[in-house]
Amino acid sequence: MPVGIFRVCLVVITAIVNHPLLFPKENVTVPENTEEIIQKMKEREESLRLELLRLEQEIADQEATQKALEKASEVVEESKEEKVRWDMWTALSMVIFLLIELWRQDFQEGNWQDTGGEEDDMAVLGKAFKGVVFPDKAVLASFYEKRILGTTGDMARMREMVEGFADDLLEALRSVCNRDADMEVEDCMGVGSMYENWRVRKPFVCDLIVPFAPPEPYRFRSQTWCSGDSFPPDEQGYGTIKVCRADEDVTGCICDKTKLGEDMLCLLHSQANATRPSSVMEDLLCFKNTQYLDADQVMKWFQVAVTKAWNRISHKYEFDLSFSLLDSPGALKIKFRSGKSIAFNLTPVVQYENSDVYFISHFPWSSLAADLPSSTHWFLTFAVYERRFIQLVSKTLPANACHVSSLQILSFLHGKQCSLTGPSGLTNYHLKTVMLHLLQARPSQDWAPEKLEARLQDMLKFLEKCLHEKKLYHFFIGNGKVPAELGFPVIFQRAEPLNLFRPFVLRRDVYRKTVDTFHEMLRNMSALISEYTVHIPLAHTNGIRKESL
Repeated sequence: MPVGIFRVCLVVITAIVNHPLLFPKENVTVPENTEEIIQKMKEREESLRLELLRLEQEIADQEATQKALEKASEVVEESKEEKVRWDMWTALSMVIFLLIELWRQDFQEGNWQDTGGEEDDMAVLGKAFKGVVFPDKAVLASFYEKRILGTTGDMARMREMVEGFADDLLEALRSVCNRDADMEVEDCMGVGSMYENWRVRKPFVCDLIVPFAPPEPYRFRSQTWCSGDSFPPDEQGYGTIKVCRADEDVTGCICDKTKLGEDMLCLLHSQANATRPSSVMEDLLCFKNTQYLDADQVMKWFQVAVTKAWNRISHKYEFDLSFSLLDSPGALKIKFRSGKSIAFNLTPVVQYENSDVYFISHFPWSSLAADLPSSTHWFLTFAVYERRFIQLVSKTLPANACHVSSLQILSFLHGKQCSLTGPSGLTNYHLKTVMLHLLQARPSQDWAPEKLEARLQDMLKFLEKCLHEKKLYHFFIGNGKVPAELGFPVIFQRAEPLNLFRPFVLRRDVYRKTVDTFHEMLRNMSALISEYTVHIPLAHTNGIRKESL
């Protein structure tokens, strides 16, 4: 019963609430708002769908990009592996190509290596010259006696005449110079092939060096490439000469290296000594605005002084004196009225400390010497020690040793070949350096006169090896085996060896010309010797003709 009443009441209440007249105004716009909401919901649904499609597209693009990157990385890794393999093959191919190119150039230039073997079996030099045969002992002995030995007397007479005249000329030079302002000139010294008795080619030329020193109170302070200062490779073998006062500190004062303030004074040097007018330094033959001796200024001063000295003594002589070469300031020529002439070189030099090593302004006897880096750089010459070394070693050699004669023959052959094919990079100084190395390397008994042929072969073999390697070291620089009796400066013995063939490394054309000339000289050696030999037995002459063919 109660449940039924409750149900009836609930139906009545529901009917009353849902009657349209109860809330007539509020329900009038319900249908319109519903449609608008539905439309907005559709539009939102569409925008969400488009956004979902866009996001799906971006995700797909990112996945594709990631796959592409992974694929590209795999390709890069594969390419790296292939590149490494390719680089290895490329490098190997380049090495093989370079080896072939070097072999081809060596073959074209005629470079050949020493095949070794015993000395007595040495009939050829290198594989490329199997047709080259040395003249035998009899031919060489006859050639030396008839063609070279006769020049020794002429050299002795010429040396005596030139030395006497040079002494007189230098004495006159001292008289015309101002002792308080000009350089002090010392006695001259003879160096080179004329004074080592191995010059063979005419005209004979005497090489004289003249040491000079600055006037008081100045002195020279020298620096070399091996004295601890940094010198570039192209300046090895050179040095500089600084003109300073005798009372200056040898190590140099800090006032010379640091700019002092106006209120600071050096206690070691007075202001008068510290400030030197540039004109005074130029009067001392220094480079402009420096304290370094200028080689060009020295040569100009020396030429003027020699001219004044000759004008003072010219009335005593029945010949004329003139400078013979423009590019060699110290080259002088004596002209007799008969038309004959005598040439000699008078070159000013500066002594290195208390030794017999000298700074020289130029080398009149060396054509391969590189140009000086500047006029304040001076080349060092060891000519006095070279002459002393030859004299010292000669005392230990057998009588009539063949060291000088082998050098004379080699110098003669090279000179004759150069007169036929033109000059080469080899000089007589290079040939003498070869002899000096062999003199030190071989025992004394190997230089007996009957071993002339073997020693000449040794010199040619050594020279060929040096040309092949482009290395011929200076005999004294870096040589720790120099005899102590010479008193040679230790600083040069401890220095790095100096390669005299370094210009060949820098100048390929000169090297090729030099090697060609050397090989041509080997081929023409028998013909040259037979041409300048007289009264050779017929059997030897026929043998030479067969060899030359």
